[in-house]
Amino acid sequence: MKIVTWNINGIKARIGNLMVWLKDSQPDIVCLQEIKSVDDQFPRAEIEALGYNVETHGQKGFNGVAILSKYPFDEVNRGLPGENGDEQARFIEGVFSTERGVLRVVSLYLPNGNPIGTEKFSYKLTWMARLEQWAVERLKLEEPLVLAGDYNVIPEPIDARNPAVWVNDALFQPESRQAFRRLCNLGFTEAVRSVTDAPDTYTFWDYQAGAWQKNNGIRIDFLLLSPEAANRFSSAAIEKHVRAWEKPSDHVPVAVELALTAA
Repeated sequence: MKIVTWNINGIKARIGNLMVWLKDSQPDIVCLQEIKSVDDQFPRAEIEALGYNVETHGQKGFNGVAILSKYPFDEVNRGLPGENGDEQARFIEGVFSTERGVLRVVSLYLPNGNPIGTEKFSYKLTWMARLEQWAVERLKLEEPLVLAGDYNVIPEPIDARNPAVWVNDALFQPESRQAFRRLCNLGFTEAVRSVTDAPDTYTFWDYQAGAWQKNNGIRIDFLLLSPEAANRFSSAAIEKHVRAWEKPSDHVPVAVELALTAA
């Protein structure tokens, strides 16, 4: 089973690329972030025509997450618990049946948090604390769980081509990195780093200053696997060639293969 996370940076602007990629990459489950679309305007018909079930948690103009799946959804949960007044669409959970029981997959878009020293950074840290508490409860179920998404965190200096550029950015603050580490230390395996510790391994290249051409990237998109998912791990890869397409997202798909079969 191939599960992929991709910050699409606007579904309407990127639908052509998405359709080509779906046919080429053949993922089973896709977690999209920054769809920038309300639910009823999401181009589901085109995607459903390729055999995918579509569930969204949209928001007009920004944010928004979705899950596309070749398998039927048993359950869908929208919104990260812990703050009833939070209207930002950043979290959707899908539940699927496999031959080994339940699989849970989350598409999440963690807040950027810039500029630091403002309520935006406080919101980022609060959101991460809510995610950690949610994960603690879900891990008690002892089921395969994949937390897939754009985390807006650069975990280590190796995850940026020029770490010094990011020292005053919310993505690289000690508090952000510590919160990410606490989440991982609950027992999650970070898929890509489980197969490579190579430098110059990135998932995002800015549109400015020729970042893609210079490979001036950062790694902020992750698939975190619960112990039960990690036990079924087969491979992980970054499909960076997509960044060279016309009208690309500034992020690229990140994939994991699990030895699971739908029921």
